[in-house]
Amino acid sequence: MTGRSAFPALLWLTLLAGCGGAPASDPFTKTGELIALSGGDAGAANACFTCHGLDGRGDGAGAPRLAALDVGYLNRQLDDYTLGRRRHAPMQEIAKRLTPEGRQQVSAYYAAMRFEAVPAPVPASALYTEGDPARGLAPCATCHGRSGEGAGPGNPALGGQPELYLAEQMRLWQQGERRNDPDNLMQRIAAKLSEAEIRSVAAHASALPGTRPAPRE
Repeated sequence: MTGRSAFPALLWLTLLAGCGGAPASDPFTKTGELIALSGGDAGAANACFTCHGLDGRGDGAGAPRLAALDVGYLNRQLDDYTLGRRRHAPMQEIAKRLTPEGRQQVSAYYAAMRFEAVPAPVPASALYTEGDPARGLAPCATCHGRSGEGAGPGNPALGGQPELYLAEQMRLWQQGERRNDPDNLMQRIAAKLSEAEIRSVAAHASALPGTRPAPRE
């Protein structure tokens, strides 16, 4: 769907939201699509697609991929923004204006979205694939998968995420500005990384397909 063809639907949804919202039986409401396309209670200016794209792939910079991420991970991030455990002023304001049900619905909407990575060369990163035992660093792949596919709500998919976004999150953990990972594991890992290593891991993870590899026949 292109931005041009989506505009009439967006306009309709925005007007509908301004007139008291869609009926409870409306499929847009049930799936979280209304929030993604119109912003729901957060307002049309805060519609998710304006930063994360109609396909949920992110903007290639600071706004991450949401498509096909674990629903538990997505919902926990919104809850953490609401509670201040994850800091990002615009997202904190948006999350606070959504109901718990709304946060669950929009999380489910993006989790159910299909994602296929654009094939690209994958820069080497020994830290991602092998870790550094001398520094007590396990391979990133241990938690996030060799294809960057992730594993459950505590280990999100990294493949297909914008490289700049991944690097910035590692810096935030390194600086203690992000603190919402299980057992503060990412803070301890990031504290041991150099800036060059952050950039290398981010470039490698971003270029991974981000989905589970096909089973061998």
